[in-house]
Formats: sequence, structure tokens, C-alpha cells
Amino acid sequence: MAKARTSTRTDTIIEVVREAFAPLMRTDPAAFRAKYRKMARDPHAFYRGTACLFFHDVTSETDDWSRHGAERIWIHGDLHVENFGTYLNSDGRLVFDVNDFDEAYLGRFTWDLQRFAASLALVAWQKALPEEAVRKLIAHYARSYLSQVNHYVDSDTDDDFEITLDTATGPVLVALEEARAMRRAELLDGMTLMTKGVRRFSEDDSVRRLGREERASVVAAFRDYLETIPSSKRFDRALFYELRDVVGKSGFGIGSAGLPAYNVLVEGYSQALDNDVVLSMKQANVPAVSRFVDTSEVDAYFEHEGHRTVVSQRALQVHTDPLLGHTRVGDIGFVVAEVSPYEVDLDWDEINEPADMRAVVELLGRATAKIHCASDEDSQQDLVDFQVEQAIAASLQGRRKDYVSWLCDWGIAYAVRVREDHALFVDAFREGRVGIAAT
Repeated sequence: MAKARTSTRTDTIIEVVREAFAPLMRTDPAAFRAKYRKMARDPHAFYRGTACLFFHDVTSETDDWSRHGAERIWIHGDLHVENFGTYLNSDGRLVFDVNDFDEAYLGRFTWDLQRFAASLALVAWQKALPEEAVRKLIAHYARSYLSQVNHYVDSDTDDDFEITLDTATGPVLVALEEARAMRRAELLDGMTLMTKGVRRFSEDDSVRRLGREERASVVAAFRDYLETIPSSKRFDRALFYELRDVVGKSGFGIGSAGLPAYNVLVEGYSQALDNDVVLSMKQANVPAVSRFVDTSEVDAYFEHEGHRTVVSQRALQVHTDPLLGHTRVGDIGFVVAEVSPYEVDLDWDEINEPADMRAVVELLGRATAKIHCASDEDSQQDLVDFQVEQAIAASLQGRRKDYVSWLCDWGIAYAVRVREDHALFVDAFREGRVGIAAT
């Protein structure tokens, strides 16, 4: 009987993964072979690469926690512990916050918390923490989230919380200080070279020069992108958006394998050579959650997946990259954003003790509440036209302790399933059953 259950789960993993990634696997099998090898390294890497499997599972479960509208809010869609980091916001301040909004969509508020809880349990397991310590960490994250929701219920604003150099502590402060020490010139020197006094992209295995027709279509897409930058965020300097160079780009992380992308070099803040700006123009993918929920109303709201990603990020993130926008290359939607020299991800390899992890997850819980509660009727979209914090508070009225206990149980149990799924995936990949050969 156990073998039958294992075989059935393996079939499910293969079916869900192949359905989600088949078109991209056919386009770039080498990229997916590299992606799957990264996923094979450890259970958390596998978890990061299989948001589709997570949503296959959670959308089939009964959820009694999300009510009063909290079952249909903007969610991040891939909220694991490594999707937090630093960025320079539109006000020019360094902020530590949630990042990577490629999977953002509408869904139940608890799905983000569940995905984070299982991720935290996996990382804690890899650090050999006992189950009771893991339970306390998940509970602390959940209580921090709910405390911040309470704050928004009692407040007139949803955007008054930021993790900055002035408010951060511990490993988060270290990440912000590291970001502050970075310089734009270092990024440019690593990606470009000087040719007759003008910067151009340097070439390596991750960069390719474009043919005439492809380059013309990308340049046209860049011009269209400029029209999607809100007037309030548009720079009024005549030179700022002047295009200097464009190349094809590969070599992204686990979540972006196989997605066509380009790098665009623009003049930047002045004619000084250390002020040039690099933009990433990356094809947007179908968000994992949308494969398992009714999408008819939501999809009609968007022009394409690039538009969906940008609208989602602007809803979830209060002060977005002023260069964030979208475009099409042919019929395919792309997201455009700056390749920022000030991005530093939280390094979990250096966060090992429960006390240190507790301090970090307290901030991450509050940051999670902020993205949920900022993305409501006060944001610049109308798919969610009610106060999210009030919906979440009403959903959990009188049963918050029960919810926290349930989330701890769920996160720990699902992390066990992921570890088992990881082993099944590795065997299936080695046997050539996931749609691409291992060699």
C-alpha cells in the first residue's frame, strides 16, 4: 500500500511539473536541466522551484480561515524565506522588504502564510533545529503578522511600516548596511566595457548579441515600455531613457529558467559614465496559483502577464522601482525593471540560532502583513476594493490562537511532505520521467 501511495504521489509531481513547465522546457531544455539540478540539491531548493505543486495541494484543501473577502486579496504567490531583500525605493531610501513578485495574483491570505511557514520549517530542519523550536518560530511569524494587521485596523494608513537602516536589527541590518556600501559603478564595471568613450555590454556565456530583426523588435518594445511608467515616477531629464545597448540575457535563478530576457543599457541620470542604468526586460510567466483557481475575471483585467506582474507589484509594494513597467515583444508580455546595484538578499546560511531566526521572522511577519494590507482600496487598482486588514481581522475574530496553532501544525507537516516529494522528484529526474533527461 505504501508503494502505491508513493507511486501515485510521484505521478502527481511529474504531471504538475510537466504541465507547468512543458512549453519552457521545449524552448530551453538546457536551462531546465540546470534548474532541476538546482532543485535536486536539497528540499528547500525543490520547494522554491515548485510553487505549482504547492498550489495544486493547497487549493484542494478546505480552508475555513479566509472569509469576509480575505479569500480573494492580492497575494505574493511565492512567499518563501529567501524572497526578502533590500532595494532602493522610489523615495531614494534603502528598504528591506518582500521581493520577486513574478507569482503575484489574487487568492486566500493564508496561502502566503502557509507557503512561508513550510519554507521556514524546511530551512530550520536543514539547520537541525528540533520540532518545538520550529513551532515557536512559525508561531512568532504568525503573531507578528497578526499584530501588524491589528495596527492597520486601528490606523488610517497602510504604508507607515518600513524596515530601514533606522529600524532594522541583526542580520537584516547587516544586509541593509551591505547594500548601502554598494556603488553603481561596480555594477556597471561588472556588466559593461568602454568602447570609444561609450559603455556597451561586455560579453560572456550569459550574454548574446542580437540579430537585426530581433534587436529592432526589442528596441520597439523598449519604446513602448516607456509609456507604461506612471507620470508621477517618470524622470524629466531628456537624456535619462536614451538607449545605449541591448543584448539577450540568460542565467537567471530557479524561478526564471527558460524565460527569454534582455538587458538594456540607458544613459541614466546624467552623461557621467558612472550614472548609466541597466534594465532587465524579462518575459513574464503564468503565475502558479492561476493554474488552480478560476481566473476568468482576473485575467480579463490584464493585457498580458507582464502587465499582471507590474500591477500586482505596484499593489503589493508601496514604493516601487520608479523604472518598473511592462511591454510586449511580439505577442508575449515582458516585465521591465532596473538591475539595481543595491539589492542584497538575506543570507540564511549565517542565521542559525533560534534567537537570531526569531528576530528575523518577526520583521518578516510584519512585512508580509504590510504587502497584504497595502494592496486594497487605497492602492492604484480596483480588483480588491475593500480594506484587507478588516477582512483578515473579521475572518479570525475569536480564533487567532487556533489559527496560529493550525498554521504551525500545517507548516511542519507540509515540510515533511516536501522532503518526501524532493526524494521522489530526484528519482524521477534521474530516470528521465520529468520531461527532460538528467544528462
